[in-house]
Amino acid sequence: MTRSQGTSCGAGAVLAPMPAPELHPHALTFLSRCRLCVSPCGDAIRPRRRSHVLSAMVLRSVAVSAARAVGAEPPDNVVRIPWALRMRLQRGERGRQRGQRRTVEVRPGKLLLRSRRPELNQPRWQTVGRWERPRLVSAGWKHRKARGDYFQLEAVQEAAPALLVSQPQSGQGPLFADMGLRPALLTALHDLSMSRPTAVQRIAIPALRRGRSAVCAAETGSGKTLAYLLPLIDRLLSRPVAPEPELPLVGSWPRQASPLGLVVLPSRELVAQVGAVAEALCRPAGLMVRGVTGGGAAGGLRRQLRAPPPGAAVLLGTPGALRTALRRRFLVLGRLLWVVLDEADTLIEDESFAAPLEEVLAHAPLAAGAPGPGGPGEERTQVVVVGATFPAGLSQMLARFVDVDCFVNLSTQSLHRLPSHVQQKFVCLKGQDKLHELLQLLKERSASSGAVLIFCNSASTVNWLGYMLDDHKIKHLRLQGQMLAAARAGIFASFQKGDVSVLVCTDLASRGLDTSSVQLVVNYDFPNTLQDYLHRVGRVGRVGSKMPGAVVSFVTHRWDVDLVRKIETAARKRAGLPGMDTSINESPPKAG
Repeated sequence: MTRSQGTSCGAGAVLAPMPAPELHPHALTFLSRCRLCVSPCGDAIRPRRRSHVLSAMVLRSVAVSAARAVGAEPPDNVVRIPWALRMRLQRGERGRQRGQRRTVEVRPGKLLLRSRRPELNQPRWQTVGRWERPRLVSAGWKHRKARGDYFQLEAVQEAAPALLVSQPQSGQGPLFADMGLRPALLTALHDLSMSRPTAVQRIAIPALRRGRSAVCAAETGSGKTLAYLLPLIDRLLSRPVAPEPELPLVGSWPRQASPLGLVVLPSRELVAQVGAVAEALCRPAGLMVRGVTGGGAAGGLRRQLRAPPPGAAVLLGTPGALRTALRRRFLVLGRLLWVVLDEADTLIEDESFAAPLEEVLAHAPLAAGAPGPGGPGEERTQVVVVGATFPAGLSQMLARFVDVDCFVNLSTQSLHRLPSHVQQKFVCLKGQDKLHELLQLLKERSASSGAVLIFCNSASTVNWLGYMLDDHKIKHLRLQGQMLAAARAGIFASFQKGDVSVLVCTDLASRGLDTSSVQLVVNYDFPNTLQDYLHRVGRVGRVGSKMPGAVVSFVTHRWDVDLVRKIETAARKRAGLPGMDTSINESPPKAG
């Protein structure tokens, strides 16, 4: 029997049906918020969660309404819904109604930034102002519910910025033959199938041919190696033949190497790569090139430096190997005409390179007031500092050896900017999901899709990830700094040849190496700094690459999100990445 049909009570007495209390819509909203259940006739109210603290308040309020409906006196201890709570519920209801009525505005045109949420897309024609605070896709990525969100920076041009010609120049830009280089160098460039300089080469070659010490700053993959090798080797060829120094001989070979040019590099892979380019340029001119790397016995250093008279004109080496050769008196630097510090940020910021580098520079005739290689009347050694990013302490370190006031800054317009011709995707993931996403990327790529670079932040992660790829039958190579010299030898060369298309590595492979065959870079571990991100992105879309390539970054940690927000803001504003311009533009301290 229902309440509407009456209810027997006592000795056959029947009570009149109790009218259902009328509940205000706000009360119904509150009941649903409190997880309370109301029957269709409104006479039964029970909490879904009996532990809910507010259920008693609502029951008392409904009881008061029911008592008033039948004319009874309400109890004294009445708890009413607070006014502030009613207002908050009302505002929330209005917000939900607006959200249901709102339609997502899809902005027309090709996109600069593509997101999973269309309202956060940014078309190419739109540029965020310098002082504006744009809505960021990554704004909420520190919350666990953001897992799976992503955004993608689209490629807005096809060619690398280094290949673009400025507006005042007509045609496709000048030729190497128009820059006054020696015929032997032009022959070597012809053999390398190179005829037109890139942007940094157009800026650097004239200045360095005049003998100026300089800071040469340009984006990764823009042709900086030729930008400093061509003018400096040209200076060696234009210099009158000086009498050879009388060095002690061991058999028919000089006991000590005495080069005219020195290039300091942070890794043996870079020594091999830059050495191959230098040898190709010097061969038509009859100049010899030697490279020296550590990791072996002292006899190995002597064999690397050995060259028939007049000896090596250009020497390349790592700081540790050069310091060892100087200490063992296999090498003297008194005849140096120029010194190049390539990848200067790594050489100066890495503690394992900084101390040996300072000792090497102390042996060169660089100090202010010191006589040059040809005597007191000759100019001092020319110093060229090269890199895509620079540390803040660069000028302070150089001021101990050279007069930094004489340096000129040679930089391109794309310095410290995100490459606009490379597609870059950022995915917010849990750490445990990264391996699955990586395997999906590798399995979806065809055999003709180009090589893949996978970056990790530590050698242990490289080794662990290599074991996982072995379990899934994915052929790959590993490269990290804790490997022995014998194990590292030839790994990157094999990757460049295309013997294996997947390389798992640390940031050792992110600096300066030629990766023209790479079409996908995966940041399995997000880089620790914005400088490292620029160097990793620069492994694709290089001068000489057939395809621009793409970059996929896995964002896992809260500190990763902070860097991603800076990258997204810079992309929306079409500005350079923050925190890196001061090291180039700061006025260097005067040498004391």
